[in-house]
Amino acid sequence: MSHSHAQWGPTDQIGAGNLLTVEKRLAALASVKHGRIYDVSHEIYMGAPYMPPNQTPYLMSIFGSWRDTIKRRRKLGATNDAGTNLERVEMTMHVGTHIDALGHFSKGDMLYNGNCAADVVTDWGLEKLGIEKAPPMITRGLLFDVAGFDGGTYLNPGRVVTPDDLKRAASAGGFTVQPGDIAMIRTGWGQLFGVDNTKYVHGEPGIDLPGAKWLIDQGISAIGADNMAVEVLPNPDKAMMMPVHQHCLAEAGVYLIENLALEELAADKVYAACLLLLTPKYRGATGAPVRPVIMV
Repeated sequence: MSHSHAQWGPTDQIGAGNLLTVEKRLAALASVKHGRIYDVSHEIYMGAPYMPPNQTPYLMSIFGSWRDTIKRRRKLGATNDAGTNLERVEMTMHVGTHIDALGHFSKGDMLYNGNCAADVVTDWGLEKLGIEKAPPMITRGLLFDVAGFDGGTYLNPGRVVTPDDLKRAASAGGFTVQPGDIAMIRTGWGQLFGVDNTKYVHGEPGIDLPGAKWLIDQGISAIGADNMAVEVLPNPDKAMMMPVHQHCLAEAGVYLIENLALEELAADKVYAACLLLLTPKYRGATGAPVRPVIMV
């Protein structure tokens, strides 16, 4: 079931989001028996890892404090000393646990569904394929736990997660991929998030094109991982840079979810369960922070 530009029509902007059907939602929600929630996101904070030069550090400052507002309101005649605290934030949308918009990556000058980047990318965001187009995702999340496949607590940077690894993880987890599912690949690398950021962003284990294509052929709607970029870094082919992003986003219309927190899920051996992921509608943005949860 490989996806193509023409699969959902010439004006489509949601790609594999089309696989998130009413039936998928109802089945996922019906699988919830206990009401327990697993939060599979990291906090966003100053000091969170980022990948220069394209990414910049997350910065937050208090723009207005209770002291200033109480003084200002007293001058206006208020007697109840109502203080307000308000911040300003500077960030890329690709900080912490986040999802990539289909307009985040190009193949040459072409974006998803044959859109020309020169017509879509402006100084103030994307005219098409922005993150506001991503649909609410309520479906089945699948944990591909490959972290221990080399005998350690995590795979090493540059270690490719192959289709055979994914099949082995699916077999161990007792599930088969169905159209509209979302993959969550645990490489173990997420244990370094906020613990050793330098190591975390300098290479990572992950899927390469064969792994991505295998998942897409099964009908996956989004691919997530517990690392910075989902895909293996550095790529074993030195002439290739970020080919998984290029293929998933620009060619197949499959979303990528990065920096997932999968340790608790793996510890409890939750391999297939209801996933809820809602994306803030930042118009024209190339991605957005998200707080996905698994419900069992």
